[in-house]
Amino acid sequence: MKKLSLAILVCLALFACKNEENKAVNLEENRAKSYDQNDGFITMKGEFVYYADAAVFQTTSEIYGVVIDENMHQLAKQIQPFQKEATDMVPVTVRVKKIAKPEGEEGWPWRVEIKEILKVEAPDPNKEDVIKLAN
Repeated sequence: MKKLSLAILVCLALFACKNEENKAVNLEENRAKSYDQNDGFITMKGEFVYYADAAVFQTTSEIYGVVIDENMHQLAKQIQPFQKEATDMVPVTVRVKKIAKPEGEEGWPWRVEIKEILKVEAPDPNKEDVIKLAN
């Protein structure tokens, strides 16, 4: 009985030991986890531009109209330092509410309402996807 108790105690001690290694903290992963909430908002990464009276958010696969409100104007101010021209799109990460476009209205099938601005990045200077018309 003593041997069995000792064996169980040794097994418990071995399994209870934690492997406490120094792990590098991945800030991007932690940021993504903190925004996985059940509030109905979606975290999206794409390019944003606001010009005159229209705002557009473009991901790698979709284009969305943006609801013009205080958060959109705040994002427009944050991207200005990164724009060389008023029509330059700037990479951003935002939390949005995705809304279907009202019937009978022009535009893309979906709109996004910006709820939170997570990140504004400088555009890639080597990106060559701009077509400029010369006179």
